[in-house]
Amino acid sequence: MNTATATLAHAASVTRTKKRFAILAMLFIVTTINYADRATLSIAGPALSKDLGIDSVTMGFIFSAFGWSYVIAQLPGGWLLDRYGSKKVYAASIFIWSVFTLLQGGISFLTATATTAVVVLFALRFLVGAAEAPSFPANGRIVASWFPAAERGTASAIFNSAQYFATVLFAPLMGWITHSYGWPAVFVVMGLLGIVVSAVWLKTVYTPKTHPGVNQAELDHIAAGGALVNMDQPGTQSRSFAPESPKLGYIKQLLSNRMLMGVYVGQYCITTLTYFFLTWFPVYLVKERGMSILNAGFVAALPAICGFAGGVLGGLISDGLLRRGKTLTVARKTPIVIGMLLSTSMILCNYVDSAVVVVAIMSLAFFGKGLGALGWAVVSDTSPKEISGLSGALFNTFGNTAGITTPIVIGYLIKGTGSFNAALVFVAANALVAVCCYLFVVGDIKRFELRKDS
Repeated sequence: MNTATATLAHAASVTRTKKRFAILAMLFIVTTINYADRATLSIAGPALSKDLGIDSVTMGFIFSAFGWSYVIAQLPGGWLLDRYGSKKVYAASIFIWSVFTLLQGGISFLTATATTAVVVLFALRFLVGAAEAPSFPANGRIVASWFPAAERGTASAIFNSAQYFATVLFAPLMGWITHSYGWPAVFVVMGLLGIVVSAVWLKTVYTPKTHPGVNQAELDHIAAGGALVNMDQPGTQSRSFAPESPKLGYIKQLLSNRMLMGVYVGQYCITTLTYFFLTWFPVYLVKERGMSILNAGFVAALPAICGFAGGVLGGLISDGLLRRGKTLTVARKTPIVIGMLLSTSMILCNYVDSAVVVVAIMSLAFFGKGLGALGWAVVSDTSPKEISGLSGALFNTFGNTAGITTPIVIGYLIKGTGSFNAALVFVAANALVAVCCYLFVVGDIKRFELRKDS
């Protein structure tokens, strides 16, 4: 056996490490904390609004505070990721949003009047949104750098499904804390937890090329499958190309592409469902269905379990279709379209009185929402490699504009009609628009090639 053959044989016999799954586990944990912090107000909301005398419209605007800053900060956050790398920017993001979450627990002590309390609460929710802005673009970048295309759908679905796991784990916990210790304690507990997690992140997350435990066999495997292993490496194209500031020409290129615009608008519609469940759903259970805050916290976990299962299943189906030889377009669109169609079932809640049936219908709708939540996999598949952070941020800007509009629109619908019926129709209609975007606008899903002369 000659030297070259012996080298190849040795390489083939080396067991690949699986450090990418440890990285994914950290993404899942951090995203769980991320969504739990977003949902603190929805769990504490009924008690908080009663204490402060807040009506549904005012509550809708407070819910929207997160969305305003989250959207505004998306492009700067994406640029920071491309410029300074995911690890440091994400760590700072986790720490800062956790501090602002913690401070919300002191509102009742820091303010003298209800009006002042509303203003301070809005401001702190606004700052939480700004601090969280880099989180999902960073998730997309890290998955793109650590996972080959055939595993990317599942990886994206797993970190995205953390939003449902956050409800499963923390909605009952936060409901119990509110019931036992009062609503301020919810913000204190979640803020302290996030600060601890930010320190753990710095100790455990690395790029593929700098991870102390990854071996060459794993690096070769993920690179051969299309992972952007050189992302965030000093001196490589992905870092050296990052502009000194976000260039308008690059943004115009992204916005002028029909495929990407279909994905962006579709994400807005899908995220409308997300923010209904994050903001008004527990309130719906308390005010429309007569549940206690404690019971609502536990009941809200049931649809979330179904959403989590749907989210993981959507990624597995998508990657399974790829492995069976289906095109990337078919593999990504199939779960999205089926999932969004299932989500429209929530309208049926307007025609039933049984709380048990309502929870069952919402569980089906939430399962569908999870099944169709593959937008970040699509972003990993389509973003220009040189500005993946900026591209992900633009995608997230469109999506999370729903964080502004959804709470406000639903607040006005509730006040104007006296019930949640119109609100459920509004949310389901957005699911149908998402289906139309993917079926009739997006076309073939493929990586967008950036023109660097813009």
